[in-house]
Amino acid sequence: MIVYEYPLNERIRTWLRLEYLFDKAAFFIESDEQHSHHAALLAIFELADVMARSELRSELIQELERKKASLEPLKGNPEVDGERLEAVLASLSATLAELHDQVGKLGQHIRDNNWLAGIKSRTGIPGGACAFDLPGYHFWLNRSAPRRREDLDAWLGPMLPIKSGVRVILKLLREGGTSGHYVAEGGLFQLMLGGRVAQLLQVVVAADMPCVPEVSANKYAVNLRFMTVGTSQKARICDQEIPFELVLCSLASGI
Repeated sequence: MIVYEYPLNERIRTWLRLEYLFDKAAFFIESDEQHSHHAALLAIFELADVMARSELRSELIQELERKKASLEPLKGNPEVDGERLEAVLASLSATLAELHDQVGKLGQHIRDNNWLAGIKSRTGIPGGACAFDLPGYHFWLNRSAPRRREDLDAWLGPMLPIKSGVRVILKLLREGGTSGHYVAEGGLFQLMLGGRVAQLLQVVVAADMPCVPEVSANKYAVNLRFMTVGTSQKARICDQEIPFELVLCSLASGI
């Protein structure tokens, strides 16, 4: 099965992008290859760009505090798993402490590093990071893998509280989903929400189904179009019956 996720507001969209970039940076940092460490550095540059939004940290803190406040009254409720609730509350408290301890603008240590700024300015040019363009960077790439990894970890480190916040929020969001199984007739499907609130949609489709969902949604309805997948032809509606699972995720539900 393949899970397709569609954010329904700008905050969730930003947090999904950050999750993707943090995962990408971590994956490439683990490698010993020069090209992988170059890819890791590009991901760190992208993280710094996304974090340039001044309200990012305050939005995360606000959402974490709101979720914590909604869960604390559930302590002692016999219908709630007490151990799981305590674990979630501990995670929220630890993450909030990390974010409150952060000082300065997010990603500013990347923007203030003149050496990194020089590399970043060249990476937007096709082939701009060649050895003859950036001999200092070429020297760095030829240092030992552990030495490069130490630098990458140091550049990524100040951003990790944001990673923790995003991880906790998205985990709670995905776990707070309600699902249903449906069939798209002729590749088209509409679901009236009837007052239900969703911040993230998950569309789960069999991996061997040669189509991908396109989503449009508002507070009243969700509309899906399943489009054919091809690398050499224009996409069109996949006019067949397509079984799928639709999950409406919201931070307002679940722990």
